[in-house]
Amino acid sequence: LKVDIKARDKGSLLAFEDGVTTSFGLENAQDRGKLFVSSGEDVYKNMIVGIHQRPGDLAVNVCKTKALTNMRSATKGITVGITAALVMSMDACVEYIASDEILEVTPTQFRMAKNPDLAGKKNRKK
Repeated sequence: LKVDIKARDKGSLLAFEDGVTTSFGLENAQDRGKLFVSSGEDVYKNMIVGIHQRPGDLAVNVCKTKALTNMRSATKGITVGITAALVMSMDACVEYIASDEILEVTPTQFRMAKNPDLAGKKNRKK
């Protein structure tokens, strides 16, 4: 019995930099897809933080902070809520990751990221 494994048709949202996620950064990133992280979580560069709506990976700045200025804004009263983060089990994470991604298992959480070894090879091919 030969069965082909179906590859996912959507890309991943990757953390742009190391840091702690902020509600402002997540608010902007949730327009791009569904998120795995919530506000106040530690992330590192190239960590998978969500599912992109389209094929291909996209780096998003989930650690972005709001600029504190003395300027008044017409849109100050407009607030957008943050949707709840998707909670993934270990089985779901293993099914989600692609061949160039890794799963990091810690006692408290599961983190997915791009494999740094394969990322270097990918850049050299171009």
